[in-house]
Amino acid sequence: MQMISPVTLLDSARAAPLLRLRRVTKLYKRGHEVVEVLKDLSLDIPRGDFLALMGPSGSGKTTLMNILGGLDRPSSGEVTVDGQRIHQLADGALSDWRARHVGFVFQLYHLLPALSAEQNVALPLILKHLDGKLRRQRARAALTLVGLEAHARYKAAELSGGQQQRVGIARAIVTDPTILLCDEPTGDLDRKSGDEVLGLLQLLNSEHGKTIVMVTHDPHAASRARRTLFMNKGVLAQEPET
Repeated sequence: MQMISPVTLLDSARAAPLLRLRRVTKLYKRGHEVVEVLKDLSLDIPRGDFLALMGPSGSGKTTLMNILGGLDRPSSGEVTVDGQRIHQLADGALSDWRARHVGFVFQLYHLLPALSAEQNVALPLILKHLDGKLRRQRARAALTLVGLEAHARYKAAELSGGQQQRVGIARAIVTDPTILLCDEPTGDLDRKSGDEVLGLLQLLNSEHGKTIVMVTHDPHAASRARRTLFMNKGVLAQEPET
């Protein structure tokens, strides 16, 4: 497996990266054992990138994504997003930053089944203290973008898996986040529904300029990204380990 440096990661990108990791290490304790999940990892992600992260289970992909999104903190190293060192933020400030700048898309959707698609999409806007009418307008706009404006009043439980994932994407983008982080977004879908979701992510990237990081086990899904990096045992490479 060919190891990479932050310099060779972005030969084509000269501007300052949107996301910048420098010498990031993440340690966890298991009883008396200390497990190093990320090992001195450096990475630049430019604005407008669509990056797929592949690797075996336990390689550190999700841990890396959680650190990029401010859900977890590195044990050491620096994490800078759009010029802000998020690893230095206090817990409350980090939570506020995450609500403003990060949209999450999960494998299992995490929708509230008794709420309508529109109500599920509008949930993140409650934190922005918008009135109900404006929340509904923005939720409808996000549903229109993902092609589900006609399903706005359907309860989440009445939607297909592919439709639920598109509602999940609408919920992730309704706050106009800086970064979209997707954890196995097609892992629970059939190929047709998965292709629809991947096409939507490509649209958000190419036409709406969203910076996307996608964790996936599926080479077909990864092929829809602009570039792919591989993780194994807490390190990044441009090629999978053979």
